Amino acid sequence: MEEYKLKVNDFRNPKRVALSKRYPSLKNIILFTRCSYNRCKLFMHSNYSFEQNEDFFPAVVARHQSPLFRTLGTSDIFLQKNKVVNIAQALKKINGVIIYPGKTFSFWNIVGRPSYKNGYVDGMLLSDGKVVSGVGGGLCQLSNLLYWLFLHSELSVTKRMHHSRDVFPDNARTIPFGSGATIMYNLIDLQIKNTTNYPVQIKIWLTEKQLKVQLLAPQHVGKKFHVYEKNHIFIKDTEEYFRSNEIYRDTLVEGKVTKTEKITDTFAPVLYEVTDEYLQRNKYKSITIEH
Repeated sequence: MEEYKLKVNDFRNPKRVALSKRYPSLKNIILFTRCSYNRCKLFMHSNYSFEQNEDFFPAVVARHQSPLFRTLGTSDIFLQKNKVVNIAQALKKINGVIIYPGKTFSFWNIVGRPSYKNGYVDGMLLSDGKVVSGVGGGLCQLSNLLYWLFLHSELSVTKRMHHSRDVFPDNARTIPFGSGATIMYNLIDLQIKNTTNYPVQIKIWLTEKQLKVQLLAPQHVGKKFHVYEKNHIFIKDTEEYFRSNEIYRDTLVEGKVTKTEKITDTFAPVLYEVTDEYLQRNKYKSITIEH
């Protein structure tokens, strides 16, 4: 209980506040400066170079899929349809990408800036926990899926930020809460370094209802990975709910666990109504902090 009290207090009284929030009048200048710096860094640094080739490697390292349409609170289905348009545009840049040993995959370096000129449309974006409409909206589903894919490989995650709010109630969830990767051009990126001695390739495509992805290699890779959550719980403090869990990963060789590691932990406020019926239906544990 004390652990969760501390987490609630840390969330409500953060030790560090972003410059753009401390000085709202300078927000646009701060964001422009950081965005320009990141663009230059990605352009100049050779570690971010990549090759795109649709002659695909034969061995499957990992695979996953996610539904294109889900019930997300009261969100407009039109924005979900536009999300598919945006994902299709981004896939043109990502499908076939080869990440060689020592090189780093950067989502924004490969996809580039979403714009109307480049075929993107207005889709659903999350800004400070609120659903808004904006160009390129919906690409977070793509970054979420890629992050989950990379967790099932030997590649190293070097830059990733989880979603800071639990915005929608669970519906057809296929991966644990807190295992996504939020993105924002080009201030919040997903970056993965190939620390193996073999190249890997991304194969990604759309079906009528699913976004599907595979991570490929030139030859069979002996290691497999199992990613799962522990200590998942809802915490009620006064009239506000928070959600917490931990993500772990097992490395398996010939079916035997050779290593267990903690990947991350997540603590986020819940922005939808949490009822007893919702908790019971999903078999979720909950506690109430006493004051």
